Amino acid sequence: MSKSAQKLPLVHSELGAFGTDESRLYKRVASALIEELQSGRFAIGDKMPAERDLAVRMQVSRPVVREAMLALEVLGLIEVRLGAGTFVVRLPGESDEPRFNVSPFELLEARLVFEGEAAALAAVHITDEEIAGLEQLVAAIQEQNADQIAEENADMAFHMAIARATRNAAVEKTVEDLWLQRWSSPECNLLLEQARTANVLPVVDEHTAIVEALRSRKPQVARMAMRAHLDAVIKHLLFAVEKKALAEARRSVDSQRQRFGSVARI
Repeated sequence: MSKSAQKLPLVHSELGAFGTDESRLYKRVASALIEELQSGRFAIGDKMPAERDLAVRMQVSRPVVREAMLALEVLGLIEVRLGAGTFVVRLPGESDEPRFNVSPFELLEARLVFEGEAAALAAVHITDEEIAGLEQLVAAIQEQNADQIAEENADMAFHMAIARATRNAAVEKTVEDLWLQRWSSPECNLLLEQARTANVLPVVDEHTAIVEALRSRKPQVARMAMRAHLDAVIKHLLFAVEKKALAEARRSVDSQRQRFGSVARI
């Protein structure tokens, strides 16, 4: 067993020294994986274990592993190939360390906190005109989805409109900053690019549910609708890329079967 492999259980067993902060935990997982690459456990061209297997082996959650893998991908150490898996494309040097920008799931966790409460506050102050504006933005999201527009600017406009409806400039600025971090973080951009490749788009029904919750003028209902939406986003980002890869792998197998079936009939 390699030195780095012996260290892997420490990702979990030493967690007590760091509390239960999963943002710190994913950094430890990324560092452990880099040590594995440095130790020679994997060579260039090798396929990395599946994220679900790494999560079990390291005793961490799937989002933690996904964030760690994104950090390695941003460094150019690994590459995700849909339908095939994740492969080593470069071995790290002694100075290679993850930069740990804002990660996608850190950002979504923050959005769950702030945008959930923003929706609750907006439910108290929002006007009929603002609700009508949100309905127009939901229609714009649907149009962008149909046209496969990657910018998702209608989605951002929707969430910013809710932030403005709070009548609180600090809340509005905070939500805007979270969205700006989404566009500026390499890890966030990488995961969003993978999600778009897997045809993961803003879900219209979830945004419609938020509008209806705001129309009720009930803060708790609005909070729950926003949190349900952002919780669903986490699940979409975690699993949709895998589903896309599995579907492509199945299509490849079916194609091979048809090819060899045709040859057998000649």
